[in-house]
Amino acid sequence: MKKWSVAIFLVLFIISACSSNQNQESQEEEQDDTGVEDSQPVGEKSSKTDLTVLADNLDVPWSITKHENAFYITERPGGIVKIENEEMERQTISLKKDQSDAAEAGLLGFVLASDFSESNLAYGYYTYESESGQFNRVVTLRLSSDGWQEEEVLIDEIPSGTYHHGGRLEIGPDDKLYVTTGDASNAEIAQDLNSLGGKILRMDLDGSIPEDNPDPDSYVYSYGHRNPQGVAWTPSGELYASEHGNSANDEINKIEAGGNYGWPIIEGNQEQENMVSPLFTSGDDTTWAPSGMSYSEEKLYVAALSGTAVLEFDLETNQYKEVVTGLGRIRDVAIEDDYLYFISNNTDGRGSAEANDDKLYRIAMSELD
Repeated sequence: MKKWSVAIFLVLFIISACSSNQNQESQEEEQDDTGVEDSQPVGEKSSKTDLTVLADNLDVPWSITKHENAFYITERPGGIVKIENEEMERQTISLKKDQSDAAEAGLLGFVLASDFSESNLAYGYYTYESESGQFNRVVTLRLSSDGWQEEEVLIDEIPSGTYHHGGRLEIGPDDKLYVTTGDASNAEIAQDLNSLGGKILRMDLDGSIPEDNPDPDSYVYSYGHRNPQGVAWTPSGELYASEHGNSANDEINKIEAGGNYGWPIIEGNQEQENMVSPLFTSGDDTTWAPSGMSYSEEKLYVAALSGTAVLEFDLETNQYKEVVTGLGRIRDVAIEDDYLYFISNNTDGRGSAEANDDKLYRIAMSELD
């Protein structure tokens, strides 16, 4: 009888141990799937609660812009998708230069003119190949019955290398066009005020240099950037930007006219006289790869690629957390009418694309609390 008791006890013990190990492995896999790489507190809300998919099967989407009830989304291989009333239309685009298919390059930033309803005018940023090399340029685009056509070049020969093209376009509250540019994998140009790479540029909408720029003869608004990919303003006009660090030390910066943001001399929490350190950094051991960003009620909402999340940065408490996770790489965000819109970027060659990726999502801002 004792032998049977011992045998039964051993069987029950093994079953219990296996069950415990399976639960632990499941929890570890679930944690890995969230992409949480941040040691700071993160949101507990499920990323898939109360989410609405507005469009799917997007091809490496990069930028969101919205006009009335319609969304216009650039696709990096060279297309613009219009999404309205649950219908998706791929619009052709005719460019004057051969678009580059280099890594991270292509059709990137895009923003509609304020009078788009009447003018059908927009601004675009794309990477191209020519006999003299690979560059980025900012152009005007006009929509007609035949699709989008490039019209005027506002600024050309922005440095473009293997990686780090920058690419975000936004029209600021001052009615100026802001352009983020990367260091084109050549870190030294970020400190070179004669180079357009590694900068935030500011220009009039006709492509001229504003007289109130830090240097009235230069587009350069701030410099010392590695690969900035997002900008946003507060209602009072304060400008913030997101920036990719060197494998870690990603940054959220408050941008001042003429400011030197340090790359490649300093990064992360490092400090040096006459250089600006970030408000937030991912630190030495974590990467967000922050991209598009938007502002609402003293908080910045930032798309994170490697971080696979939408991050919320509280400008009052200096804390941040993840508010959307579990959907893979996130490229851009936009806020309007109490909703957060964002696009995944799992088809960019670095993500794990699921069925019908990539997608445009919507979630109520109240669901992020």
